[in-house]
Amino acid sequence: MDEHAQQLRIEVQDVDHLGIVAGIVDEIGLVEEIDRQLGTHPQEHLSCGQAVKAMILNGLGFLSAPLYLFEEFFVGKATEHLIGTGIRPQHLNDDKLGRVLDKLFETDLSEIFVSVAMKAARRFGISPSSVHLDATSVHLHGGYAEDDQEGPAAIRITHGYSRDRRPDLKQFVVDLLCTGESGVPLFLRVADGNEADQAVFASLLKDLRARINLDALFVADSALYGAQNLPLLGTLRWLCRVPRTLEQARRVLAQTPREAFVKSDLHEGYLITELENEYGGIKQRWLVVHSAELEKAAGERLHRRLERRERELDRELSRLGRKTFACRADAREATEAFTAEHLGKHHRLADPEIVTVARYGKRGRLAKGTEPEEIRYRIKAELKRDEAFIGEELQRSGCYILATNVTDKEEFSGDQLLAEYKDQHSVERGFRFLKDPLFFTSSVFVKSPRGVAAIAMVMGLCLLVYALGEKMLRRALQEAGTEVRHQTGKPTDRPTLRWVFQIFQAVHLLRVDGTEQIANLSGERESILRHFGRAPQRYYLLC
Repeated sequence: MDEHAQQLRIEVQDVDHLGIVAGIVDEIGLVEEIDRQLGTHPQEHLSCGQAVKAMILNGLGFLSAPLYLFEEFFVGKATEHLIGTGIRPQHLNDDKLGRVLDKLFETDLSEIFVSVAMKAARRFGISPSSVHLDATSVHLHGGYAEDDQEGPAAIRITHGYSRDRRPDLKQFVVDLLCTGESGVPLFLRVADGNEADQAVFASLLKDLRARINLDALFVADSALYGAQNLPLLGTLRWLCRVPRTLEQARRVLAQTPREAFVKSDLHEGYLITELENEYGGIKQRWLVVHSAELEKAAGERLHRRLERRERELDRELSRLGRKTFACRADAREATEAFTAEHLGKHHRLADPEIVTVARYGKRGRLAKGTEPEEIRYRIKAELKRDEAFIGEELQRSGCYILATNVTDKEEFSGDQLLAEYKDQHSVERGFRFLKDPLFFTSSVFVKSPRGVAAIAMVMGLCLLVYALGEKMLRRALQEAGTEVRHQTGKPTDRPTLRWVFQIFQAVHLLRVDGTEQIANLSGERESILRHFGRAPQRYYLLC
C-alpha cells in the first residue's frame, strides 16, 4: 500500500442483497408500525421495529445463523446503513432480541402480523378476489417446558399429527392465509402442536373476517368442510374440497357418468360438471372435477400395487392347482373359498375348470382298458384383472369435489372456481419457504414456547417481505416489457427473488474518508434495482 493510500481512511462493508430487503421493509412501513404497537423509549439505541427489521435481514440473509450468534451475523455488514443511524452489531445482541420477542408475544402476534400485512397490502395495491387458508406443522428438536409465566398463555410444543412425517418430534402449528397467485401472506397464527384443523378452521375464518375487511372468496382444504363448521361461516363466501369419506361425496363420485363431464375452458386436462346440493343446512354448488394427471398418477400407484399383489396371488393359485379333491363339489367349494379369501375387487379367476385326475394302483405301462382305482379332481384357473372395475375406480380416483356457497354462476363460473382452488398451492409454497433450510426460519433456536411463537411470526414477516418483493419486481418487469437473466441464462420476466438475491452477492458499501459509494454495482444489478422503486435504490445510493 503506498503512502497516499495509507493516509486514506477506507472502510468496506457488505450490502449484497440486503439493501433490497431493507428497502421492501421500508416500503411496507414495518418499523413504524411495530414501534407504534410496542412503543419506543428515548434512551434505547435500537427500537423494537428496528430489531424486527434486523431479524428479517438475518432471516433473508441465506445463513442459518442461530439467534445466539445474531450479533455476529452483522459483523462486516453495513449495519448502520441498513438499519439506522448509530446502530452497531453490538446493539443486536441476544438479550435485546429476547426482550423484543417477549414484547411481540405479549402484544398479540396475530394482531401485529395482520396490521403490518394489511398496511403492506394497501401500500402495494393488493385487493385479492380470493384468499387461501391452510395449516402446517413445524417440528423441533430438544425439550420444551410448559410456560409458567404470567400474561398470555404460550403455545404448547407437543406431539401431534406431523405433516413432516416426524411423529417422534415435538412440534407447533402455523395457520397461514395468503393471496392467490402471488402468495402474499395476510394472516398468521401460531398454535399448539396437537391442534386439529377441523376443530379451528371455521372459527378462525370467522375471526379473520372480524380482523380483516376483505370482500374475497375464502379458499380452504377439506378440513373446513363439516356439518358443524359451515353454519359458523355465516355470509362469508367460501370454497373448499369435499372429503371423499363423506357418504354423499362417495355416492356422487360413483354415480357421475363420464359423459356428464365437459372440458374445462381454462385448464387443459381437466373435465368438470356441476350439481346443486345441500349440506349442513347450507345450499351450495358442487363442482365435480376430473384431472387426467391425477388419474394417471393414481393409475401408476395402482399398477405397482397390483403387480405386488399378483405375485402373491400367483403363488397361492399355484398351491391351489396342485391340490386334488375327492369330488367336483369339493373343487368348486375350494374355488369359491379361494376367491372369497384372496381375490379383491381388482382380480378374478378367468374360466376356472375342474379337471379329472386318474390314479392307478401300480406304476409303469398299463394294459389297455385298465380301470383307474380312483378319480380325483383338480382346479385349473388363470388370474385376470377386472379391467372394467379398475377403469371405473381410476376415473373416480382422478375425481374430486369442490363445494361453495356461491350459487351464482355469473359471479364465479365452474372454471373460475377450479382456478381459485388450484391457487391453493400459493399457501403451500409459503410453507415450503418457511421450512427451507436456506433460511434461519427452518430452525428455532430459542428455548421458551413464547420465543418460539414470536420467532414463527417473524418467519411470516420474512415471507411477507419476500413475496412482496417478488411481486413488485415481476409486475414492474411485465409493465415495462423487459426481462432479466434467469439462472439458466435465458431471459425471463418472472424471476424468483432468491435468484435475484444471488445476483447481488459481493456488493459492498465503500467509505473513503467519509465519502460513501457502492462497489460492484454492475449494469445488470443497477437495471434490476430500477424495477424495485426508490426505497431499495436508496440503499445502493441510486437516489
